[in-house]
Amino acid sequence: MKPGTPPLKAARLLDQVKERVRYLHYSLKTEKAYLYWIRFFIRWMAAQGAGMRHPRDMGVAEVEAFLTMMATERKASASTHNQALSALLFLYREVLNIDLPWLNNIWRPQQTKRIPSVLTKDEIAGLLAQMDGITALLAKLLYGTGMRLMEGMRLRIKDVDFDRHVIVVREAKGGKDRVVMLPHSLAPALRLQMLAARAQWEADRKAQRGGVETPHALEQKYPQVGNTWGWFWMFPSPTLSIDPRSGVERRHHLFEERLQRALKKAVPLAGIHKPVSVHTLRHSFATHLLQAGYDIRTVQELLGHSDVSTTMIYTHVLKVAAGGTASPLDTLAGTTA
Repeated sequence: MKPGTPPLKAARLLDQVKERVRYLHYSLKTEKAYLYWIRFFIRWMAAQGAGMRHPRDMGVAEVEAFLTMMATERKASASTHNQALSALLFLYREVLNIDLPWLNNIWRPQQTKRIPSVLTKDEIAGLLAQMDGITALLAKLLYGTGMRLMEGMRLRIKDVDFDRHVIVVREAKGGKDRVVMLPHSLAPALRLQMLAARAQWEADRKAQRGGVETPHALEQKYPQVGNTWGWFWMFPSPTLSIDPRSGVERRHHLFEERLQRALKKAVPLAGIHKPVSVHTLRHSFATHLLQAGYDIRTVQELLGHSDVSTTMIYTHVLKVAAGGTASPLDTLAGTTA
């Protein structure tokens, strides 16, 4: 725990976990994952015959037994195993304020580096042709900018600059901001979407509904900032929902499942037989930029990668796909097509 971190107010352990997660501004998704694994750890240890014990009374033997079970009995993937370990690290360091050096030495499985699935430009065009409405607009936006799914969903009105044709991606992965291009061909459709969002915002203000979610520190300083037009979602949900953290009924952004379902439906209609997810649009964006001759550093900045080695994976796709390496079969005398 860092010096200056305020003491926890909650009495129950899981409430303390929530309190610390929210103080550190972790996402709701991370909060749910950490709570799940911490609860799982406590209950699994209880089922081993020792009864319910507080994590403070457990140590290296219990954590190693739990992680071994994850790897051997549950056959957990590397990412799942690491997520469970991260939850326990957070519990001991940030909540219980117990420094356990042995946790740093616990083995972490290495994730397999896989070549990303990439669509050709023709496949992208065919896929987008099978989509319509707001999901088609979102798919075009993600492919045209390289944004991640939730970066597109959480886009705010104030972060779209039509004059300079740029979009500011706020608090992306790693808590960093970055700037991406706004495709000129997409500007008219985005302007129409902004008009639709404006009508929704005006209806919410007229009905005196709660404002949209904003960063906690900003909301503390300016309680009404969530009611302003600039902070409204570019892609608002058509329905209201209860904020799971504040309990306030407000308008969320469009749920990501809507685009995921639309894309899944469009893939077979486009005659595509590769594995395709929303993230494939981002992979294709990066690959097509490199194919067009843009340098790796430019692509790295647009993607928001902290390390260029992460971006380099797309060069592996190009080495063979671009025909840079000839097969020895093609050099044999008398080879015919």
